[in-house]
Amino acid sequence: MLPSRWLAIPVLELRTEKGRVAPILQPDRTVQNPVGKHVALTRPSSTVGVDRVAVIIFGIVTLIAGVILSSVPWLNIFIMKNLRLWNGTISFHYWQRPGVTRLTKVYIFNVTNPEGFLAGEKPKLVEVGPFVYREDMEKVNIKFHDNYTVTYQHKKILQFVPELSVDKNLRITTPNIPLLTISTQSKYLSFFVAKTISVILTATKYKPFISLTADELVFGYDDTLVSLAHRFYPRNRRPMEKMGLLNGRNGTLTEYATMHTGHTGMDKFGYFDKLNGLDHLPHWDGEPCRSIQASEGSFFPPRDITQKDTVYIYDKDLCRTLPLVYREPVEKDGISADLYTLAEDAYGPPNENNSCFDHSHYKKYYGLQNISPCQYGAPVYISNPHFYQSDPQLLDAVEGLEPNAEQHKTYFKIQPKLGVPLEGQVRVQLNLLVEKAPNVMATKDFRDFVFPIMWLEEGVSELTPPIRRWIYLATVFAPTALPILSYGMILTGAFAMIYVFVRAYKNFVFTDDPTTELLEMGRRSLRRGSHLISNGQHRILHRDSYILLKANGVVAAAGGESDIAGTGTEVVTSGNGSSNNNNHLLHNHNLLHSHHHHLYIQPKDQSLLAEEDSPA
Repeated sequence: MLPSRWLAIPVLELRTEKGRVAPILQPDRTVQNPVGKHVALTRPSSTVGVDRVAVIIFGIVTLIAGVILSSVPWLNIFIMKNLRLWNGTISFHYWQRPGVTRLTKVYIFNVTNPEGFLAGEKPKLVEVGPFVYREDMEKVNIKFHDNYTVTYQHKKILQFVPELSVDKNLRITTPNIPLLTISTQSKYLSFFVAKTISVILTATKYKPFISLTADELVFGYDDTLVSLAHRFYPRNRRPMEKMGLLNGRNGTLTEYATMHTGHTGMDKFGYFDKLNGLDHLPHWDGEPCRSIQASEGSFFPPRDITQKDTVYIYDKDLCRTLPLVYREPVEKDGISADLYTLAEDAYGPPNENNSCFDHSHYKKYYGLQNISPCQYGAPVYISNPHFYQSDPQLLDAVEGLEPNAEQHKTYFKIQPKLGVPLEGQVRVQLNLLVEKAPNVMATKDFRDFVFPIMWLEEGVSELTPPIRRWIYLATVFAPTALPILSYGMILTGAFAMIYVFVRAYKNFVFTDDPTTELLEMGRRSLRRGSHLISNGQHRILHRDSYILLKANGVVAAAGGESDIAGTGTEVVTSGNGSSNNNNHLLHNHNLLHSHHHHLYIQPKDQSLLAEEDSPA
């Protein structure tokens, strides 16, 4: 029976070169300390320490990566890098060749009572359309500048889409725009010149109304007056060779623009810096009509950055910028967007800023604006379709118009983080302002009147799947997934390190007996050995045991013969020592086979005791 202060641990012995006995703890055993607590001794593993170090490194790296991801705005950095316009960026490819289906829909007003109108009746109008044209857009002649601007030309080619359209060869009765333009301007001419023009027009049998196909009215037809103007007008005011309301936009490259790329600030991103080398619009007299601080429609300054509720878009055919005002947040294909619509006072009064567009007729009608300076002097005025949000007098003067907000308003849905339009339609009506010209006989019955000619809608309803996918990833998926990923990495790294430290904590045995702690430290050291090495040690022990037994037997015999010549006491002593030695080796050999031998450890001096020093 062992004293309570002693611990008995099953071990294997391995004799070292100096003859000391080194213990090898047996696996799957239990050590009982003096106070009755148990310490589990598990099977040794050589990978325990390496695994713990690997887990700690993994935890630290994951934790640091999570903290960096959560604290540094990597997403915004990536978005801004690819949003700013430069060679190779995502936005550049979208801007240069959008690939979106942009449609221009034309609706023409057919006059059903031209003779009745000349007799004093209200004009009866019937809307005919749509005549749909697909716009193939591309930016060409692109050149980037050191001041972070880019110069380009916008190439548009319109292709008729018959499956979405009314027959483009359908004949329509419409006012004779060249004739009415001459008659309106005749009041600024001398009496003699006006009479000469009147005689010529009467001789050539010009009529105030003509019948044309829709395609001729939109893209041009031959007219004698237009041909003469093209030949004799000054070069900077010279019209096209043919008369057509949209003749100048099909495949022509007459304008080049310079716009901001966003590298110097997103407050001007997508806005023009210059148009045709000028920093203003030359058609108008004062500000803000001359301003070119507007977008051509591809990009707008992001509202999340600028915090401004108004953006501007430039329309080449209108020769002016249009203000778009923020209304409300909306969604488009699961992507958040801001809804913008055209300002109610965009045309005419009561907005005093519009006075610089038309000094002579500014006070006359609201919702109506002059654009004749960029239409070669033709008295063309713009408004919303069907006189939506315009002076009621304009609507009351005609029959057949029915304004509707959903069908006739201009709107854009712009992603507030990127400034990219997800959907947008510009809707505008072209009207002819006719003034009575008593000196021109061909139009003597044509009274002062604002005559609707046509209205058009141009824009994009859907983005291409690659563009939409990129916007969705940047504005919906990434802002949701990145916090989950970063905080998940922080938790994973923290858990990994806590797990390792808790496991290490559990491996310590806290006791008043320092020998027990020493044994635990030894046990953890021994566990680093592999099971393969342990088996190899067993085989070596078996072999060395037999060798030692055999060698000690031979030595004992030789020692006996040598000591016979000595005294009897010496022989007896030597013989007894040899016999005890052999018995001890045999005893060790048997213990190796049984794998049960007791090493007695005294806690107070923390020393390994040889068997002969162990207590009886």
